[in-house]
Amino acid sequence: MPKPSKPSASKASPTKGRADLARLKRVTEAEIQRTSPAELRDLPDTLWQSARVVSPVSKQAISIRLDRDVVEFFRAKGPRYQSQINAVLRSYVDHVAASTPTPRRKRAV
Repeated sequence: MPKPSKPSASKASPTKGRADLARLKRVTEAEIQRTSPAELRDLPDTLWQSARVVSPVSKQAISIRLDRDVVEFFRAKGPRYQSQINAVLRSYVDHVAASTPTPRRKRAV
């Protein structure tokens, strides 16, 4: 007996990875403010002056041992806690890389 097929997604919803541009154009500033996560509300305008575009890179699945309280802290923040851990690590790597002078190579004589 064949498996029943899954119900098809609504035609109104965009496919994965596609934005509903018509709907986004109708969104008001007030609605954006109302639905923004708490940590993104009331950001100073100067924040965007030093913003940079970051292209997503592919992720590598690994197994890592973390302190229980660290994992519980990030899990308590909600979904995508692993992405948040990655963001903290990315920030650290960027900071260390920016503050570490690049070694100079000796010239061959």
